[in-house]
Amino acid sequence: MPASTPLNDTLAADKAALRSEIEAKRGIAHDALSETAGAAIRDHFLGIALPPEATVIAAYWPFRTEIDPRPLMLALHARGYRIVLPVVVRKAAPLKFRLWGPGATLVKAGLGGLVPDVGAPELEPDLLLVPMLAFDDTGFRLGYGGGFYDRTLERLRGLKPVRAVGAAYEAQRVPAVPRDATDQRLDAMLTEAGLADFEGSPA
Repeated sequence: MPASTPLNDTLAADKAALRSEIEAKRGIAHDALSETAGAAIRDHFLGIALPPEATVIAAYWPFRTEIDPRPLMLALHARGYRIVLPVVVRKAAPLKFRLWGPGATLVKAGLGGLVPDVGAPELEPDLLLVPMLAFDDTGFRLGYGGGFYDRTLERLRGLKPVRAVGAAYEAQRVPAVPRDATDQRLDAMLTEAGLADFEGSPA
């Protein structure tokens, strides 16, 4: 764990303040849009040509007021993609991913989210739908503070080409996400308003 410095402490404080602010905004958006947002992101995502190598797609089971990817998961499963869900193995470790399908048995694990039960095959995703609290227009996201997706993307990107697509409500967009060298950049962002790629290098 890095030693505490004024710069690190300021970054942590900035992230904590933004989490509180955006969690409230996400809750308002969820109350207003939850019944239609899942179908909207499904339709936006399926409107693109998926890379042929993306045969395994990581999604997530929605937790609290996260935008709901389940309509998209069902549609991708029906098209023959293998869908996996993230599993927290331990603190400060990359995520594992277990195979999911309609009717799969789900259990509480890790941070309290639902995941496929022990015994479901573990697969490495080619494309990840990544939940969050906030995102900006340079492709950076603010998570919940555990660093699980950053560690996971760093590991996977060291092994093969992997595409990371953020999933959130438009209300979670912010001018700039506080970040450091360990934060992994998204390739695209999916909201109820559409799907946008991030091009070039971050500012």
